[in-house]
Amino acid sequence: MASQSPGTPGSSKKSGEDGKETPRKSNLPLSLLHIRDVTHRRSSKLPWVDVVRACGRFRLSLLQVRRSRLLPSLNPLAVGDESPPPDTLWMPWMTQKVLWGDQEPLSKIPFKIMRGHEHIVSSCNFCVDDTKALSGSYDGTVKLWDAMDGSIVRDFEPMPEGPVLECSITADSRRIIAASYDKTVRAWDLETGKLLWKLSHETFIVSAKFSPDGKYVVLGLDVDNGIFIIDAKDSTTVSCIKDHHMMSLTACCFDPDSQRVASVSFDRSIKIWDVTSQTTLLTIPKAHNNAISNCCFTFSGHFLCTSSWDKTLKIWNVHTGEFRNRGACVTLMQGHEGCVSSCHFARDTSFLVSGGFDKTVAIWDVEEGYRKLSLKGHNDWVMDVSISNNKKWILSASKDRTVRLWNIEEIDQIPLVIEHKKTRGLKVKQCEECDSPFSTYESDIFSETVTKCVLCRMNATDLSTEASQSSEWEASLSRESSPDEDS
Repeated sequence: MASQSPGTPGSSKKSGEDGKETPRKSNLPLSLLHIRDVTHRRSSKLPWVDVVRACGRFRLSLLQVRRSRLLPSLNPLAVGDESPPPDTLWMPWMTQKVLWGDQEPLSKIPFKIMRGHEHIVSSCNFCVDDTKALSGSYDGTVKLWDAMDGSIVRDFEPMPEGPVLECSITADSRRIIAASYDKTVRAWDLETGKLLWKLSHETFIVSAKFSPDGKYVVLGLDVDNGIFIIDAKDSTTVSCIKDHHMMSLTACCFDPDSQRVASVSFDRSIKIWDVTSQTTLLTIPKAHNNAISNCCFTFSGHFLCTSSWDKTLKIWNVHTGEFRNRGACVTLMQGHEGCVSSCHFARDTSFLVSGGFDKTVAIWDVEEGYRKLSLKGHNDWVMDVSISNNKKWILSASKDRTVRLWNIEEIDQIPLVIEHKKTRGLKVKQCEECDSPFSTYESDIFSETVTKCVLCRMNATDLSTEASQSSEWEASLSRESSPDEDS
């Protein structure tokens, strides 16, 4: 290699009058000089035993190590990006703040990042006709955001003294509640920010949801393994069901009629509680292979979706009088690479959104039971998701302390979704009963005769089965009550 002349920019020395080399003063900052020195320094080879040991710890093959140039620093969520050269160093001031951007090259999903929380964001909701967003965080704050520009409208005070685990809002966007790790639930007026009431409990409250009619609040209890239903106006007790599950609850919610409460638990079971009769209508034991993290009803109330740490989501028919042993109606798999933390149905049940510990938000085609698109960009677990009533926006709350607003209005026109549909041979039709769009296979010879979505078809099948069983039961009674002809 040719020697470098003393006057070149890369040299740190210059020749003096006596011919000796003296250090040359540099105009660069000390930090950059250090970085430049590190990047130009030739790395020494590691002993072969250490390389093999490191590969075993990170579960990498030697071929992977060679291809990746000894584990360059990469963003695991960056899809389609080329690996940077090993000598390229990232500096904090190189990052530019972007309000809107494309999530990945093939999806073209615009997004907005809303920053303001100082800890994990645990909960998010749309409100005020989808123009505002509500979020709760482990920093003890509950914030109201302007969904259009991402600015903070209000912090609700007085603040809880512990992490906020969940917040909820009434259907008319007038009142909000927040459950905190300080064993309290607080209710505020959304417009004025005034504290309406505060309820203290003996044990931790892990979930809090308004009923759709705004009359009740259901709380999920940790130590008591139960649910606690209170009046939304003055927090007086309506029902307290302790030991409802075998282990701690993880989530609970009302059905659209505000008459039933679904709850899920670490014990892997699902329970449906009737508010009027004060009885358990349905119990599904061992519904998943691991803890169930969340649950949500469809807007008809006939179906319940559950998300689990076993990496799956399941949709159950809870409208019929009893749960049939055939299992879940639909099992959604291969959408997340880790535990699924949350789920939310679109208003017309045409699609489902879930968040996972793999830092992604999955959009599911409910009719066909496959992942339509995966939204990547969060730097940590996705804790909660929500869908706007007009189906144009998705909110996601993350452990990375941010809330993301995704614009999915043109989701069916983006290249990645079109390619998925072409690959699967799907075409979109309109359900004649609920008016929601659904997909059918173009190659299916019976596709022209299918006029209802899968949920409406399953509901009709269950009703016909019930009618047939009822007819057989009535016929059996009539035979038993009729006199014996031989006598």
